[in-house]
Amino acid sequence: MPRAKGGAKTRRRRKKILKKAKGYFGGRRKLYKTAAETVLRAGAFAYSGRKQKKREARSLWIVRINAACRQVGLSYSTFIAALKKAGVNLDRKVLAELAVTDPSAFAKLTETAKAQSR
Repeated sequence: MPRAKGGAKTRRRRKKILKKAKGYFGGRRKLYKTAAETVLRAGAFAYSGRKQKKREARSLWIVRINAACRQVGLSYSTFIAALKKAGVNLDRKVLAELAVTDPSAFAKLTETAKAQSR
């Protein structure tokens, strides 16, 4: 009985990997075995990168809120705690956006927080 070599299926599977490896350097783009390893590794980095992206965005929002709070004499932690106590349900993304684009609205929030923390 002749040996089955896979034919079209094997070619399709390999082309899919080599297509994902487009733009890599040297054999990482041309040779199936090294391309497959590189694509697998790239996928792992991409997965963890999607999680890190969220972490970094949140920490940037916190830095922006803290900087805006410090200008009016509040710390970030007291500001957030006072907003929670006051029942203001704005997330950090929105607070950071307000701090950057609309300082007058953010100033009102800081006044609310100062009144609540006393």
